[in-house]
Amino acid sequence: MTRFIHDQFAKDYLQELLEPIGRVEIPRRVTGEARQIDVWFEPANSPDANHISKLGLLGRFTNSMCIFEPFRNPATVEEICNSVLKYLEVRGEFAREANRNEEKLQENNLPRLWIISPTASENILNGFGGVSDNKNWGPGIYFFHKYFRSAIVAIHQLPKTPDTLWLRMLGRGKVQRQAITELEALPEDDLLRLKALELFYELRNILEARQQNREQVEEEDKELIVRLKSLYQQTLEAAKAEASLEGRQQGLQQGLQQGERIIIEQLLKTRFGSLDEELLGIIEPLLLLPPEEFTPLLLGLSRQELLERFCD
Repeated sequence: MTRFIHDQFAKDYLQELLEPIGRVEIPRRVTGEARQIDVWFEPANSPDANHISKLGLLGRFTNSMCIFEPFRNPATVEEICNSVLKYLEVRGEFAREANRNEEKLQENNLPRLWIISPTASENILNGFGGVSDNKNWGPGIYFFHKYFRSAIVAIHQLPKTPDTLWLRMLGRGKVQRQAITELEALPEDDLLRLKALELFYELRNILEARQQNREQVEEEDKELIVRLKSLYQQTLEAAKAEASLEGRQQGLQQGLQQGERIIIEQLLKTRFGSLDEELLGIIEPLLLLPPEEFTPLLLGLSRQELLERFCD
């Protein structure tokens, strides 16, 4: 099911956005019946305030330790209960630690659970006692009773503002398409834009591969493939144009190749963090391939597989 592909995308997406300001675990195992938290986040001692500000509403969520449980489809009663159960098990871990240290459990030091759902029905929200706090948080966020320290983020209700962009990326249908359009409009050198685009390109390649293998792909995902393919081509052409301008004196062909080199370097940096001597050594062999061939390889192969395939 493509739902699991999108679930993994959401985890990778949150990891990429949050790692600069804290410690991220995906997944984090908790006590109980082999339960795993989707995304566990602990803020750094001195996080980058500018990065937090750029994340908008998502950045506000990271002011303290928290758990993210993102869902591709609207979260069901059972799924929300399972998410809350994970939180309660974590709470139990903190309580046992406090007892061992002969300390009182501090409620404000416990993590908060953010259940991120593309939509949430009135029945779901009422059933869990979800209450909005528009004054402090704006629409679309529904908090459970105090000691549950949990909230449902109903993405479809979030206002269409830059403050909510990074959460709306995890929506569905027109909500996600609108967010992608807003992402595209950001400055081309915006680091968050680049990270998000690379993850979307990887998602597109996975979905496209399933489609080519005649596996079942939802109609909504087919539309997403087309949208992301168009976006990728625009990004590729922009990179080529920039490189072509810089290398005008060296000829058009060299400029176009430089554009492809930029894309390869960006993809390698996004996946592996930095370019060491081994990774730099595979760039030239990759440039012998057209973009439509090297992109899936860079997104799909592991570091070791890339080195084995392209090192002399």
